[in-house]
Amino acid sequence: MPENSKPKSFWRRPEGVTGGLVIAGLVLGAGFLVTTFFGALAAFVSSTIGLAVSLVALSVIIFMALDSKMRNLVWYMYKSVMRAVTGLFVQIDPIGILKSYVDDLKANLRKMNKQITQLRGQMHKLKELIITNQKEIASNLTQASKARETDKKSVMILKSRKAGRLKESNVKLEDLYKKMEVMYRVLGKMYENSEILVEDVTDQVKVKEQERKAIRASHGAMKSAMSIIKGDADKRMMFDQALEAVADDVSQKVGEMERFMEVSENFMASVDLQNGVFEEEGMKMLEKWEREGDSLLLGGDKETLLLQAESEADVLDLNQPIKVPEKVGRGNQYDNFFD
Repeated sequence: MPENSKPKSFWRRPEGVTGGLVIAGLVLGAGFLVTTFFGALAAFVSSTIGLAVSLVALSVIIFMALDSKMRNLVWYMYKSVMRAVTGLFVQIDPIGILKSYVDDLKANLRKMNKQITQLRGQMHKLKELIITNQKEIASNLTQASKARETDKKSVMILKSRKAGRLKESNVKLEDLYKKMEVMYRVLGKMYENSEILVEDVTDQVKVKEQERKAIRASHGAMKSAMSIIKGDADKRMMFDQALEAVADDVSQKVGEMERFMEVSENFMASVDLQNGVFEEEGMKMLEKWEREGDSLLLGGDKETLLLQAESEADVLDLNQPIKVPEKVGRGNQYDNFFD
């Protein structure tokens, strides 16, 4: 399992919350009983039978506290019970969670494909607007030059100012186009990587679901308990922890995918190409994303994509279809989680 995908501790999982509530309830219940029935308990302990029972209970507690194997067994049983109880109310089965993530990814891919198509259309319109402005700038400068030659000062000033305004507009529009290009490149790469992610997770679910059944059949609760007593690792628990690490990784990637889609959606909603304006808030959201750290979904490609968008030499071809990943020669990104 990769170092950056260490399994969560028991207390950070849903069953850990249940376990904490149960312990708190037991402590409060014990305190209530002692307070309410203190006299009866004191009388019971002072009797011969009560003293004997108390000594036996105390001996068991001391033995459990001092014997590491017994501590591990009790801890294993406690975690198993809390997991079973939590599973009645919350989806904690990693296979089930991964299946739901696959459904989310497929839905997000459909939505992302629509966003890419809409963005491509907007970029075509923006590019046409920039080119139209460039032609008008050249035309106005030509007319201003002719007006100066014929000593038509008012026409010269009018055409020069119009050319200046169009230049200022084009500077903003070109900056907007660059931001759209960043978004387009990132969405395209995210789409490509997410298709790979769907395929890899689907493959893992198919394979690991069968492996999990085999492990559970050969390592029942009693055998796992005996392994704990012997000090051996519980194979069932280790396998489930690996699956949970996969689910956590997929969860973070799905979250990142959805966050950028939201940034993209808000950015596009703020753009008004017809009037050549856009809200600063949408631009700030995209710039904030650019400044953030590494991307789990994009990996090292994030910095490359940003550099490509800024490069004059690397011209984006809007007519090129989104790259479709090929399975040939590519391993599954989650195989090493089970090493």
